[in-house]
Amino acid sequence: MAEKYLMKGNEALAEAAIRAGIDGYFGYPITPQSEVLEYFSKWLPRKGIAYVQAESEVSAINMVYGAGACGKRIMTTTSSPGFSLMQEGVSYIACAQIPCVLVNVQRGGPGLGTIQPSQGDYFQATKGGGHGDYRLIVLTPNSVQEQADMVYKAFDLSEKYLNPVLILSDGALGQMMEAVEFKEDYKRPSFDTKWATNGKIKERDGKLIQMTSLFIQPEAMEARNNELQAKYKVIEENEVDYELYQMDDAEIGYIAYGLSSRIVKKAVDIAREQGLKVGLIRPKTVWPFPKDIIKEYSKKVKAYLSIEMSVGQMIEDVKLAVECKIPVEHYGKTGGIVLSTDEILEKTKKMLGK
Repeated sequence: MAEKYLMKGNEALAEAAIRAGIDGYFGYPITPQSEVLEYFSKWLPRKGIAYVQAESEVSAINMVYGAGACGKRIMTTTSSPGFSLMQEGVSYIACAQIPCVLVNVQRGGPGLGTIQPSQGDYFQATKGGGHGDYRLIVLTPNSVQEQADMVYKAFDLSEKYLNPVLILSDGALGQMMEAVEFKEDYKRPSFDTKWATNGKIKERDGKLIQMTSLFIQPEAMEARNNELQAKYKVIEENEVDYELYQMDDAEIGYIAYGLSSRIVKKAVDIAREQGLKVGLIRPKTVWPFPKDIIKEYSKKVKAYLSIEMSVGQMIEDVKLAVECKIPVEHYGKTGGIVLSTDEILEKTKKMLGK
């Protein structure tokens, strides 16, 4: 049995990255994710692993671009305003097809907002965030254990698809302490790294390897876009992940991810005790989004309730999935206020006419 540790979510994420074989970290402190930098600053230099506290988030993401282009396992972490500053670099990395892991420990917004948890960055995470037609693979943990587990998965997916992977966390998950076990049997997959640069003039298939997102000719830019879209289609077909809870006979289906899903799962248990038939579909990837399973259950439930710590962002994807064939409503809180089970149940009873 693996040894258990009592750790903050931010610390568990950093420890998992070390165990997953991280080669370098570049970041900038911002609440509520600064413990990641503190943990790395202590342990990475001791292990001979590159650690740089950059002068800004803009610098950090471009360091990720450069180091990732060498075929190394690279990570950066930040919180909402910092992730906004990184968006130009993220777009460059996605177009150049550089694998890396990004972490956004969300806080309330818009603007500088609060330092409390939020899910207001859903649009930014799933619809691109920066300019151009690109996608991030977006993983959504709901516990300290999942924050650790998803680090391994994030690195593997980024290298499998040569695509940035974003772990979309929040201030509560980053700061809460829970028991966590780390994978003892993890083996780093072996992927082809012929694409990586080595600081010398290097060719593959007779063409100079270029880690660039600059394509002056429209035809060349369109060709790269078509290549990316074909890759995204493969990801959508193979990497959707979700959890079903009490959905078999549900009349109302809750849709919730991350921290919200923990509260919603408890609301399901309480509702069932009161004779209310509700269930939960929890996206563990919000891109690719589990639209097919949501569409499938839309034939069985009377309505969906999208529950998120925002004014309503994921609800748009839920509505698209059900093609407007059943009602889809929203319940949420903002400003760093965490949802309560009582409020969720009150909203549910109104939907059921009780």
